[in-house]
Amino acid sequence: QVQLVESGGGLVQAGGSLRLSCAASGRTFSSYIMGWFRQAPGKEREFVAGIRWFGGSTRYADSVKGRFTISRDNAKKTVYLQMNSLKPEDTAVYYCAATVSPAVLTSVNEYGYWGQGTQVTVSS
Repeated sequence: QVQLVESGGGLVQAGGSLRLSCAASGRTFSSYIMGWFRQAPGKEREFVAGIRWFGGSTRYADSVKGRFTISRDNAKKTVYLQMNSLKPEDTAVYYCAATVSPAVLTSVNEYGYWGQGTQVTVSS
């Protein structure tokens, strides 16, 4: 089993920054992919960014490329999402997720472990 706990959400003005954290516990993570997803009111949950624990390769949604950065701290078993130049359309509940895969996956259905989510609100 894998447990994921997100933190770091909040209210920020457009153009501002936030850093989300996802603390993982449970099984070893060397073969895991960690992903960040988000879900805005009335919309489907969508992929934001993902990273491999082993090797650190990353993948981003087009909508956040150049503004968001995903990273991990192996010793702390924590994944981060640094969000810069935030826009009102980034407002959503952000979820951390994990799956076992050789490459970063972008489909919600391919992730078996999820955190409880953290709210990010960007005001205009």
